[in-house]
Amino acid sequence: MQQVKVSPKFQVVIPKAVREALGIQPGQRLQVVPCGERIELVPVREIGEMKGFLAGMDPRFEREPDRDF
Repeated sequence: MQQVKVSPKFQVVIPKAVREALGIQPGQRLQVVPCGERIELVPVREIGEMKGFLAGMDPRFEREPDRDF
């Protein structure tokens, strides 16, 4: 697990290995999501990049009773 340090301006640097693994580019936007006592940074993707991202997903799962068709 890698650590980063918060600067006096509350900035952090995303480690190179993480940037490369997620394909994060300079100028790209990230959503900042507070989750309990942690922070998640989620890359914002263009709608065109989302095409087919659910391909292969198994649609058979248990739904809440009020959601059955």
